[in-house]
Amino acid sequence: MPKRLSSLLAFALVVVAMVAAHFPFLRLPYFWDEAGYYVPAALDFSRCWQLIPTHTLPVGHTPLVMIYLGLVWRLLGDAPFVTRVAMSLVAAATLVTLYVVARRLVDRETAFWSALLLALSPMFFAQSTLVHLDLPVALFTMLAVLFLLRDQWWLFALAALAAVLTKETAVVILPVAWLYSLRRGAEQVTHGKKWLHTAAALALPVMGLAAWAFYYRSMTGYWTGNRGYLAYNLYTTLSPARAFWSLLRRAYELFFSGFNWLLAGAAVAGIWWGRRHSFHALQSSKWRSLRFLAGGLIIVYLLLLSIVGGAILPRYLLPVIPLFYLVAATFVSHLPRLLARLALGATAACFVWAWFINPPCPFPYEDNLSYAHFIRLHQQAANYLESQPGQPRILTAWPASDELTHPYLGYVSRALEVVPIDGFAPDDIVNVRPESFDLLYLYSRKWEPPGNWMTRFPAWLRLQERYFDYRPQASFEDFAARYRLHLLAEFESAGQWVRIYRR
Repeated sequence: MPKRLSSLLAFALVVVAMVAAHFPFLRLPYFWDEAGYYVPAALDFSRCWQLIPTHTLPVGHTPLVMIYLGLVWRLLGDAPFVTRVAMSLVAAATLVTLYVVARRLVDRETAFWSALLLALSPMFFAQSTLVHLDLPVALFTMLAVLFLLRDQWWLFALAALAAVLTKETAVVILPVAWLYSLRRGAEQVTHGKKWLHTAAALALPVMGLAAWAFYYRSMTGYWTGNRGYLAYNLYTTLSPARAFWSLLRRAYELFFSGFNWLLAGAAVAGIWWGRRHSFHALQSSKWRSLRFLAGGLIIVYLLLLSIVGGAILPRYLLPVIPLFYLVAATFVSHLPRLLARLALGATAACFVWAWFINPPCPFPYEDNLSYAHFIRLHQQAANYLESQPGQPRILTAWPASDELTHPYLGYVSRALEVVPIDGFAPDDIVNVRPESFDLLYLYSRKWEPPGNWMTRFPAWLRLQERYFDYRPQASFEDFAARYRLHLLAEFESAGQWVRIYRR
């Protein structure tokens, strides 16, 4: 069988496996940030060819994913099923690219383990069908690394351009590539035209991002984002203390959370064993190049995300997580074969377990299959509210407020009347007048497990409140007592809940 045909067949098999594994979730309505920005922005492009959305607040994100979805929707329709299959294609391409990169450096088995661990990791598995930007950036980042390792500078430029047009923060790949080109300069790029070609290729992504920034400014008056977006994601984050604590949180998310600590520990053991037994693979030029690129990208992403970004979401690290798994699995492979297989197999099994279990402290629902429980609970609540007689005014907080007012999100067939509030913390309800609503739609907006570990460490809790806007949700008893409410309906699933009250 020709090599190209076998590669296409392998990709098709990965796509089928991804779709089959996610089949129970492919028809779910849109979730959280999907509903808040990415789906409305893609709909604006699909229906009106708008690169900057008007049916949601523009935040400055570069538009490649919205263009991709908009074109898919024009061909196949904009049902959630179509959207989630389209995103699963991106996830499958990321896995295949990781495997191809790995095969340039390691044996087939280690390359397979790298891709399998990424596929099974709880956050990647959850994100594989969600409309976010970070997983597509991971695909283009892996392609850029592949082309750098092959010294295909113009292909690297196209991959890096696609990355920055997917999400502007991907521009951090360029300093690493520039340093890599200087490192390679002594060997290959010191003379004449080749150096000029390399410099031009490295400049192309910057030019693409600059073109988008000028266009965005001409349309909105901002280089990126908007006044509120910049305040939340930049102006309020420029604190040395916050940056330090953010860096610790980011390092925890990458190296420890979701059973990553198990893989990281096995990798450390593999490093020790490999040095003790003088593995030649540790000294190869290709392996040194990958370590340089992977280490550089991990460092710049950790630093960037420690300085900017109001929300500390683990998915922002997705662009470098495939590289982490590749490097870690390679180090683990230096252990004796049986021990390496046991370590990698145990990690894979724990990853699958982590699809269904939640940590003993607050975390984003989108980090595992908790997001599916959230959506299904809100579907039940929306169906119940839609069946209520008359047109009751429903007091609730985003994203439920959008779910009940925008039928295209998949929760309701008609817009309901909503009285929006910012959240369910005590400060959010202090000025709500009882006569302003008829029903209260209260739900678990964040994971607050019984015996929340964060409450066991008051100093850490104060840090979260001071630097990361953490506010415990008020109890439903407080709401009921304050407004003399009567419980109408209650829905629960996997520790999450929805309660609907009437005045």
